[in-house]
Amino acid sequence: MFDLFKRAPGDERPWSERLRSGLGLSRERLARPLTAILGRKALSEESLDELETALLGADVGVTATGRLLDDLRARWKRADSAADARTLLRASLAELLSPLERPLVVGAERPFVIMLAGVNGAGKTTSIGKLAKYLQTQQLSVLLAAGDTFRAAAREQLEIWGARNNVHVIAQRGGDPAAVMFDAIAAARARGIDVVLADTAGRLPTQRHLMDELKKIRRVIAKAQEGAPHETLLVLDANTGQNALSQIVAFDAAIGLTGIVLTKLDGTAKGGVVAAMAADHPIPLKFIGVGEGVDDLRPFRAEEFAEALVG
Repeated sequence: MFDLFKRAPGDERPWSERLRSGLGLSRERLARPLTAILGRKALSEESLDELETALLGADVGVTATGRLLDDLRARWKRADSAADARTLLRASLAELLSPLERPLVVGAERPFVIMLAGVNGAGKTTSIGKLAKYLQTQQLSVLLAAGDTFRAAAREQLEIWGARNNVHVIAQRGGDPAAVMFDAIAAARARGIDVVLADTAGRLPTQRHLMDELKKIRRVIAKAQEGAPHETLLVLDANTGQNALSQIVAFDAAIGLTGIVLTKLDGTAKGGVVAAMAADHPIPLKFIGVGEGVDDLRPFRAEEFAEALVG
Protein backbone atom coordinates (compact mmCIF):
# COMPACT_ATOMS: atom_id res chain seq x y z
CA MET A 1 0.00 0.00 0.00
CA PHE A 2 1.24 3.47 -0.87
CA ASP A 3 2.53 5.39 2.16
CA LEU A 4 2.57 9.13 1.69
CA PHE A 5 4.17 9.56 5.09
CA LYS A 6 7.31 7.51 4.65
CA ARG A 7 10.19 9.74 5.55
CA ALA A 8 13.06 10.12 3.14
CA PRO A 9 16.58 9.64 4.53
CA GLY A 10 18.06 12.92 5.69
CA ASP A 11 14.91 14.98 5.59
CA GLU A 12 15.48 16.16 9.14
CA ARG A 13 18.13 18.47 7.69
CA PRO A 14 17.32 22.16 7.24
CA TRP A 15 15.49 22.93 4.00
CA SER A 16 18.44 24.88 2.57
CA GLU A 17 20.66 21.82 2.91
CA ARG A 18 18.06 19.52 1.34
CA LEU A 19 17.64 21.92 -1.57
CA ARG A 20 21.39 22.17 -2.10
CA SER A 21 21.73 18.40 -1.98
CA GLY A 22 18.82 17.93 -4.36
CA LEU A 23 20.38 20.25 -6.92
CA GLY A 24 23.80 18.62 -6.60
CA LEU A 25 23.90 17.07 -10.07
CA SER A 26 22.80 20.31 -11.71
CA ARG A 27 25.36 22.29 -9.71
CA GLU A 28 28.17 19.92 -10.73
CA ARG A 29 27.58 20.83 -14.39
CA LEU A 30 28.46 24.44 -13.57
CA ALA A 31 31.34 23.84 -11.16
CA ARG A 32 34.20 23.34 -13.63
CA PRO A 33 33.67 26.43 -15.83
CA LEU A 34 33.08 28.61 -12.78
CA THR A 35 36.27 27.33 -11.17
CA ALA A 36 38.16 28.07 -14.40
CA ILE A 37 36.94 31.67 -14.34
CA LEU A 38 37.72 32.31 -10.67
CA GLY A 39 40.73 34.47 -9.99
CA ARG A 40 41.18 35.75 -13.53
CA LYS A 41 41.61 39.45 -14.15
CA ALA A 42 39.66 39.23 -17.39
CA LEU A 43 36.62 37.26 -18.39
CA SER A 44 37.81 35.29 -21.42
CA GLU A 45 35.52 34.22 -24.22
CA GLU A 46 36.94 30.72 -23.84
CA SER A 47 35.70 30.58 -20.26
CA LEU A 48 32.34 31.99 -21.25
CA ASP A 49 32.02 29.39 -24.01
CA GLU A 50 32.63 26.64 -21.47
CA LEU A 51 30.10 28.20 -19.10
CA GLU A 52 27.58 28.49 -21.93
CA THR A 53 27.94 24.77 -22.65
CA ALA A 54 27.48 23.97 -18.97
CA LEU A 55 24.37 26.14 -18.68
CA LEU A 56 22.81 24.56 -21.74
CA GLY A 57 23.69 21.12 -20.38
CA ALA A 58 21.85 21.96 -17.17
CA ASP A 59 18.74 22.76 -19.27
CA VAL A 60 18.94 26.50 -18.66
CA GLY A 61 17.89 26.98 -22.28
CA VAL A 62 19.14 29.26 -25.06
CA THR A 63 17.25 32.42 -24.08
CA ALA A 64 18.09 32.27 -20.39
CA THR A 65 21.71 31.32 -21.07
CA GLY A 66 22.17 34.34 -23.34
CA ARG A 67 20.65 36.66 -20.75
CA LEU A 68 22.79 35.24 -17.95
CA LEU A 69 26.04 35.51 -19.93
CA ASP A 70 25.28 39.08 -21.01
CA ASP A 71 24.49 40.06 -17.44
CA LEU A 72 27.60 38.29 -16.15
CA ARG A 73 29.79 40.23 -18.59
CA ALA A 74 28.20 43.50 -17.44
CA ARG A 75 28.60 42.66 -13.77
CA TRP A 76 32.21 41.60 -14.32
CA LYS A 77 33.05 44.96 -15.93
CA ARG A 78 31.49 46.86 -13.02
CA ALA A 79 33.09 44.69 -10.34
CA ASP A 80 36.44 45.27 -8.63
CA SER A 81 39.53 43.11 -9.04
CA ALA A 82 38.40 40.79 -6.24
CA ALA A 83 35.23 39.81 -8.10
CA ASP A 84 34.14 36.21 -7.81
CA ALA A 85 32.49 34.71 -10.90
CA ARG A 86 30.33 32.37 -8.84
CA THR A 87 28.97 35.25 -6.75
CA LEU A 88 28.24 37.31 -9.86
CA LEU A 89 26.49 34.44 -11.64
CA ARG A 90 24.45 33.73 -8.52
CA ALA A 91 23.28 37.36 -8.47
CA SER A 92 22.43 37.24 -12.19
CA LEU A 93 20.46 34.04 -11.76
CA ALA A 94 18.55 35.33 -8.72
CA GLU A 95 17.55 38.43 -10.66
CA LEU A 96 16.39 36.35 -13.63
CA LEU A 97 14.35 34.07 -11.37
CA SER A 98 12.82 36.80 -9.22
CA PRO A 99 9.60 37.17 -11.33
CA LEU A 100 8.79 33.52 -10.54
CA GLU A 101 8.77 34.17 -6.79
CA ARG A 102 5.07 34.69 -6.16
CA PRO A 103 4.01 32.64 -3.11
CA LEU A 104 0.59 31.06 -2.95
CA VAL A 105 -1.82 33.30 -1.04
CA VAL A 106 -5.18 31.88 0.00
CA GLY A 107 -7.70 34.67 -0.45
CA ALA A 108 -10.87 35.41 1.46
CA GLU A 109 -13.12 33.25 -0.77
CA ARG A 110 -14.56 30.19 0.95
CA PRO A 111 -14.00 27.62 -0.16
CA PHE A 112 -10.83 28.73 -1.90
CA VAL A 113 -10.45 26.30 -4.82
CA ILE A 114 -7.08 25.19 -6.15
CA MET A 115 -7.19 23.08 -9.32
CA LEU A 116 -4.15 20.96 -10.19
CA ALA A 117 -3.27 19.38 -13.52
CA GLY A 118 -0.31 17.66 -15.15
CA VAL A 119 0.91 14.80 -17.28
CA ASN A 120 0.99 11.20 -16.07
CA GLY A 121 3.79 10.53 -13.61
CA ALA A 122 4.63 14.13 -12.79
CA GLY A 123 3.93 13.57 -9.10
CA LYS A 124 0.64 15.43 -9.02
CA THR A 125 -1.32 13.33 -6.54
CA THR A 126 1.60 13.09 -4.12
CA SER A 127 2.16 16.84 -4.42
CA ILE A 128 -1.48 17.44 -3.54
CA GLY A 129 -1.00 15.46 -0.34
CA LYS A 130 2.08 17.50 0.54
CA LEU A 131 0.33 20.75 -0.37
CA ALA A 132 -2.58 19.84 1.87
CA LYS A 133 -0.16 19.31 4.74
CA TYR A 134 1.48 22.67 4.02
CA LEU A 135 -1.90 24.42 4.08
CA GLN A 136 -2.74 22.79 7.39
CA THR A 137 0.41 24.31 8.85
CA GLN A 138 -1.08 27.67 7.81
CA GLN A 139 -4.09 26.89 10.04
CA LEU A 140 -6.35 26.21 7.05
CA SER A 141 -8.82 23.33 6.78
CA VAL A 142 -8.59 21.31 3.58
CA LEU A 143 -10.83 19.06 1.50
CA LEU A 144 -9.52 16.88 -1.32
CA ALA A 145 -11.49 16.27 -4.51
CA ALA A 146 -10.31 13.04 -6.14
CA GLY A 147 -10.89 13.97 -9.76
CA ASP A 148 -8.86 11.03 -11.07
CA THR A 149 -11.89 8.74 -11.00
CA PHE A 150 -10.38 5.87 -13.01
CA ARG A 151 -6.95 5.31 -11.40
CA ALA A 152 -7.47 3.47 -8.12
CA ALA A 153 -3.99 4.30 -6.84
CA ALA A 154 -4.69 8.03 -7.07
CA ARG A 155 -7.81 7.73 -4.95
CA GLU A 156 -6.01 5.45 -2.52
CA GLN A 157 -3.19 7.94 -2.02
CA LEU A 158 -5.59 10.75 -1.24
CA GLU A 159 -7.78 8.60 1.00
CA ILE A 160 -4.79 7.36 3.03
CA TRP A 161 -3.64 10.95 3.49
CA GLY A 162 -7.13 12.05 4.49
CA ALA A 163 -7.56 9.25 7.01
CA ARG A 164 -4.27 9.97 8.76
CA ASN A 165 -4.73 13.74 8.96
CA ASN A 166 -8.46 14.19 9.34
CA VAL A 167 -8.85 15.65 5.86
CA HIS A 168 -12.12 15.08 4.02
CA VAL A 169 -11.85 13.34 0.63
CA ILE A 170 -14.63 13.38 -1.94
CA ALA A 171 -14.19 10.50 -4.39
CA GLN A 172 -16.10 8.09 -6.59
CA ARG A 173 -15.07 5.17 -8.75
CA GLY A 174 -15.41 5.52 -12.51
CA GLY A 175 -17.66 8.59 -12.43
CA ASP A 176 -17.55 11.97 -14.09
CA PRO A 177 -14.59 13.93 -12.64
CA ALA A 178 -16.44 17.22 -13.17
CA ALA A 179 -19.31 15.92 -11.02
CA VAL A 180 -16.79 15.04 -8.28
CA MET A 181 -15.57 18.64 -8.30
CA PHE A 182 -19.11 20.00 -8.06
CA ASP A 183 -19.91 17.70 -5.14
CA ALA A 184 -16.62 18.48 -3.39
CA ILE A 185 -17.17 22.24 -3.52
CA ALA A 186 -20.72 21.84 -2.20
CA ALA A 187 -19.44 19.63 0.61
CA ALA A 188 -16.70 22.10 1.49
CA ARG A 189 -19.21 24.93 1.66
CA ALA A 190 -21.52 22.90 3.90
CA ARG A 191 -18.69 21.90 6.24
CA GLY A 192 -17.04 25.32 6.39
CA ILE A 193 -13.81 24.12 4.77
CA ASP A 194 -11.24 26.76 3.82
CA VAL A 195 -9.52 25.17 0.80
CA VAL A 196 -10.49 22.58 -1.82
CA LEU A 197 -7.62 20.88 -3.63
CA ALA A 198 -9.03 19.57 -6.90
CA ASP A 199 -7.01 16.68 -8.29
CA THR A 200 -7.35 15.73 -11.97
CA ALA A 201 -6.21 12.69 -13.92
CA GLY A 202 -2.82 12.89 -15.61
CA ARG A 203 -2.95 13.59 -19.33
CA LEU A 204 -0.68 14.49 -22.21
CA PRO A 205 -1.24 17.85 -23.94
CA THR A 206 -1.54 15.94 -27.24
CA GLN A 207 -4.59 14.02 -25.99
CA ARG A 208 -7.18 16.47 -27.26
CA HIS A 209 -10.23 14.73 -25.79
CA LEU A 210 -8.60 14.67 -22.35
CA MET A 211 -7.60 18.34 -22.61
CA ASP A 212 -11.22 19.10 -23.54
CA GLU A 213 -12.28 17.17 -20.43
CA LEU A 214 -9.94 19.35 -18.38
CA LYS A 215 -11.59 22.47 -19.79
CA LYS A 216 -14.97 21.03 -18.82
CA ILE A 217 -13.79 20.39 -15.26
CA ARG A 218 -12.67 23.99 -15.02
CA ARG A 219 -16.05 25.24 -16.29
CA VAL A 220 -17.93 23.11 -13.76
CA ILE A 221 -15.73 24.38 -10.92
CA ALA A 222 -16.59 27.94 -12.01
CA LYS A 223 -20.31 27.10 -11.90
CA ALA A 224 -20.00 25.50 -8.47
CA GLN A 225 -18.14 28.46 -6.95
CA GLU A 226 -18.08 31.98 -8.33
CA GLY A 227 -14.59 33.06 -9.30
CA ALA A 228 -13.18 29.54 -8.97
CA PRO A 229 -10.76 28.00 -9.49
CA HIS A 230 -8.88 30.70 -7.61
CA GLU A 231 -5.56 29.06 -8.43
CA THR A 232 -4.83 26.74 -11.37
CA LEU A 233 -1.53 24.95 -10.89
CA LEU A 234 0.45 22.75 -13.28
CA VAL A 235 2.59 20.04 -11.69
CA LEU A 236 5.82 19.44 -13.64
CA ASP A 237 8.54 16.80 -13.29
CA ALA A 238 11.94 18.53 -13.34
CA ASN A 239 13.43 15.55 -15.15
CA THR A 240 11.53 16.49 -18.32
CA GLY A 241 13.87 19.45 -18.77
CA GLN A 242 13.05 21.63 -21.75
CA ASN A 243 9.93 19.58 -22.50
CA ALA A 244 8.41 21.25 -19.45
CA LEU A 245 8.13 24.46 -21.47
CA SER A 246 5.82 22.90 -24.06
CA GLN A 247 3.67 21.50 -21.25
CA ILE A 248 3.37 24.97 -19.73
CA VAL A 249 2.27 26.45 -23.06
CA ALA A 250 -0.32 23.72 -23.73
CA PHE A 251 -1.90 23.65 -20.27
CA ASP A 252 -1.88 27.44 -20.00
CA ALA A 253 -3.76 27.68 -23.29
CA ALA A 254 -6.32 25.12 -22.10
CA ILE A 255 -7.04 26.20 -18.53
CA GLY A 256 -5.18 29.45 -17.82
CA LEU A 257 -2.37 28.67 -15.37
CA THR A 258 -1.70 30.83 -12.33
CA GLY A 259 1.27 28.85 -11.08
CA ILE A 260 3.65 25.90 -11.33
CA VAL A 261 4.62 23.14 -8.91
CA LEU A 262 8.01 21.67 -9.90
CA THR A 263 8.69 18.21 -8.47
CA LYS A 264 11.61 15.75 -8.38
CA LEU A 265 14.40 18.31 -8.39
CA ASP A 266 16.41 15.90 -6.27
CA GLY A 267 18.57 13.67 -8.40
CA THR A 268 18.08 15.54 -11.67
CA ALA A 269 20.80 17.29 -13.64
CA LYS A 270 18.15 19.52 -15.25
CA GLY A 271 17.47 21.96 -12.43
CA GLY A 272 18.41 24.83 -14.72
CA VAL A 273 15.02 24.47 -16.42
CA VAL A 274 13.74 26.93 -13.81
CA ALA A 275 15.82 29.63 -15.52
CA ALA A 276 14.35 28.63 -18.89
CA MET A 277 10.87 28.96 -17.40
CA ALA A 278 11.70 32.45 -16.13
CA ALA A 279 13.05 33.58 -19.49
CA ASP A 280 10.48 32.01 -21.81
CA HIS A 281 7.27 31.50 -19.79
CA PRO A 282 7.44 33.38 -16.47
CA ILE A 283 4.40 31.86 -14.80
CA PRO A 284 4.89 31.97 -11.00
CA LEU A 285 6.67 28.96 -9.53
CA LYS A 286 4.62 28.45 -6.39
CA PHE A 287 6.32 25.34 -4.99
CA ILE A 288 9.34 23.12 -5.57
CA GLY A 289 9.89 19.56 -4.37
CA VAL A 290 13.21 17.90 -3.58
CA GLY A 291 12.30 14.65 -1.86
CA GLU A 292 9.76 12.05 -0.87
CA GLY A 293 9.02 13.35 2.62
CA VAL A 294 5.69 15.00 3.33
CA ASP A 295 7.47 18.27 4.14
CA ASP A 296 9.67 18.27 1.03
CA LEU A 297 7.43 20.64 -0.91
CA ARG A 298 8.19 24.28 -0.14
CA PRO A 299 7.52 27.74 -1.59
CA PHE A 300 10.01 28.81 -4.25
CA ARG A 301 12.54 31.50 -3.27
CA ALA A 302 14.71 32.91 -6.07
CA GLU A 303 17.85 33.75 -4.06
CA GLU A 304 17.67 30.49 -2.14
CA PHE A 305 17.40 28.52 -5.39
CA ALA A 306 20.25 30.44 -7.05
CA GLU A 307 22.49 29.80 -4.04
CA ALA A 308 21.74 26.06 -4.14
CA LEU A 309 22.22 25.78 -7.92
CA VAL A 310 25.39 27.83 -8.34
CA GLY A 311 26.97 27.22 -4.94
